[in-house]
Amino acid sequence: MPMSFREALNAAMAASGLSMRKLAEKAGVSYEQLKKINQGKTQSTNAEDALRLAAALGVSLESFMAGEFQGHPTIAIAGKVGAGAQVPVFDAYPKGSGPQVECPPGLTPHNIVAVEVEGDSMEPVYSAGDLLFYSRNGHDSVPSDIIGHRCVCEDLEGMGWVKQVKAGDEPGLFHLISLNPGANNIWNVQLRWAARVQLHWPAELARKHGS
Repeated sequence: MPMSFREALNAAMAASGLSMRKLAEKAGVSYEQLKKINQGKTQSTNAEDALRLAAALGVSLESFMAGEFQGHPTIAIAGKVGAGAQVPVFDAYPKGSGPQVECPPGLTPHNIVAVEVEGDSMEPVYSAGDLLFYSRNGHDSVPSDIIGHRCVCEDLEGMGWVKQVKAGDEPGLFHLISLNPGANNIWNVQLRWAARVQLHWPAELARKHGS
């Protein structure tokens, strides 16, 4: 049974833990309009506002109007990654204690993890706070389908990178091509594993839970 827009709005705030102002900012809708609706001063809203709110919460319009927010699957953020990684960046959070991010539409939450971009070394392709989602199914492998693609990878020293991976001069070696024209490429490096970036989520879309 569809709720009224006012009921759906209150359910959305309760489920997301966001204030009305934060929810309005995230969705790009008028806070004053939402406030009037919530106070019963106006009944009118438009379908575009409802669609924007639903999209901001990662649910369909139907789910939004039905108040169906609970149980939205989440994905663990494994750590941070930078193009010029000076420190080990993976598994920065103890198991189970890291932040979670809502699973983006179109991705399965199974065997998918995310890393957060740190610093501005990957501008203009990726910015600080952006999330990159990838599969860790091939945890200790470098599958052949990564060649030529943007990948999250880890070298033998435990450094994490986001680079375009190309075949090296010898079997088992890879060239890591920087996404930023001004940054350094890395030639003929051995990798512990590499995984193609399946989805790039700009920082403003990332809805994190936990600390």
